[in-house]
Amino acid sequence: MRSSSYSVLPERGLRAVVVLAVTAALATAAPAAHATPDTDADPALAAKPYMGWSSWSMQSSKYPGLNPDGDYSYLTEANVLKQADALAKKLKPYGYEYVNIDAGWWRDQAWKPEFDEYGRQKADPDRFPRGMKAVADDIHAKGLKAGIYLPVGLEKEAYDDGKTPIWNAEGCTTADIVYDDLRTTNGWDSAYKIDFSDPCAQKYIDSQAQLFADWGYDFLKLDGVGPGSFKSGDQYNNVADVAAWQKAIAATGRPIHLELSWSLDIGHAEDWKKYSNGWRIDTDVECYCNTLVTWENSVDDRWDDTPAWTRHAGPGGWNDLDTLNVGNGEMDGLTKAERQSYATLWAIAKSPLYTGDDLTKLDSYGLSLLTNREVIAINQGDTPPAKPVTPSDPQQVWAAKNPNGTYTVALFNLADSPASVSANWATLGFTGKASVRDLWNKENLGTYTNKITQALPAHGSRLFTVTPRGTALTSTGYEAEASANTLSGNASVADCSACSDGRKVGNLYLGGKLTLNNVVVDKAGTYQIKVAYISGDSRSADVFANGGGATRHKFPSTGDWGTVNSVYVPVMLKAGTNTITFDSGSGYAPDIDRVDVPKSSS
Repeated sequence: MRSSSYSVLPERGLRAVVVLAVTAALATAAPAAHATPDTDADPALAAKPYMGWSSWSMQSSKYPGLNPDGDYSYLTEANVLKQADALAKKLKPYGYEYVNIDAGWWRDQAWKPEFDEYGRQKADPDRFPRGMKAVADDIHAKGLKAGIYLPVGLEKEAYDDGKTPIWNAEGCTTADIVYDDLRTTNGWDSAYKIDFSDPCAQKYIDSQAQLFADWGYDFLKLDGVGPGSFKSGDQYNNVADVAAWQKAIAATGRPIHLELSWSLDIGHAEDWKKYSNGWRIDTDVECYCNTLVTWENSVDDRWDDTPAWTRHAGPGGWNDLDTLNVGNGEMDGLTKAERQSYATLWAIAKSPLYTGDDLTKLDSYGLSLLTNREVIAINQGDTPPAKPVTPSDPQQVWAAKNPNGTYTVALFNLADSPASVSANWATLGFTGKASVRDLWNKENLGTYTNKITQALPAHGSRLFTVTPRGTALTSTGYEAEASANTLSGNASVADCSACSDGRKVGNLYLGGKLTLNNVVVDKAGTYQIKVAYISGDSRSADVFANGGGATRHKFPSTGDWGTVNSVYVPVMLKAGTNTITFDSGSGYAPDIDRVDVPKSSS
């Protein structure tokens, strides 16, 4: 399995997407928390998600004509500079500035590598005849920033016979910086694991960082990093490598953005936040087929995999959803609806916005997606990342409360056919009227009461700003562990430091049930109940009121078993006293902390 530099990904089911971003000014609502990573890396480099272009999508695609001289042959100095020209002319005015050269710059067309006398990667003379410094200089001359790439570890070919000296480290050789048993590391096992107990190891990383600084690079993608990249265990734990790179970059005195790839382990999120400026959270977005991407392999995975990471993103470090290929139509391999949905999720999730498209051939629709200033402002402004406020069902809502009292909200229809999708204002914390602006179409749509409903095509999306004119919603809270409730099967009460009242109901599996008794409302209707839960992975439960009408919902992962998130689930309640049940059925359900039932129906 290869990474953003080599991976082949499994096919996934086709789904539909609908996106809605909502802005609301509700003075009585509490501002949302926006996590600021505790980082030793330079936060100024990632005060906001970076924007730019990457070579990988085109050099890895089998689209006719992109790689005429064999796999990855697109990657050349001439092609990189051609894209830099187009970026400067078409996208730079909108904030796009990085030109990132991906894997292969030190390898020939047969993938044979070039190294200098100190075991450091050296530009392949056919791909980059003037060397990497000249390329960076040309990129800078256009008012842009230059990015470069390395796999983590000491590449096997760089080890040679173990006698290669380390630059500026007298007495140190490549044999000194790796383990004696030559254990391998990274997502492809293409390198020997570096042993940082030997001071020579840091000297080697220092030498690589200094080389990039001398060449004038502003960005480094460090790839195949673990834990992650589908590898686990001590052999693939590269936290020490990442820390060494952060230290080495700081020592150069040159600001260099450090981005980690690919599919990083969320269990080490604090490490990635401490030592880097960004981290890939998922598999490669490229399909490695005759287009750049396809919807089901693996653009659509991001709607499932992003939520667990949302709380980790903020100034200093961002969740990287991978390349945004929405500008080339047929070459992208997506419908117009899919391209817009793709762009919208990246924007509201606060992912870096870097495209892998051929910028010399942007079509008018793609250009409109990449240059919509209102959408870019969601990504680049002080708005926090959006997260799901409804379950990960075929229709779902994402939202974020912004510092100025507004909201960003996303609705998704993940079915493979058209469907209507509703954003209930109750899931944002208010009721009544709200005015709506369509951001993609740049028009005001008027006033809507309690919700907005849109009929959308498969994988369609809308992006709105909503300003509420109503009142704050009030709710009644019901603790899952309350003695008045009924537990069935294996369900049991457990301590939970992150939960309200310090307890939860867990062990909801294989028929385990939690029934909340004595849920009282004044009027019959559909109520958007807020479910606070914990789930280290994505889990499902049947939710129903008064013994019938069950609907199975998938609750997105909260990232670990110590973090509480919440979603809103619609239930039909009668006037008076009700029961609400969470039934694991034949599977495993999340642990339940509490349920808040609004005073009024939606």
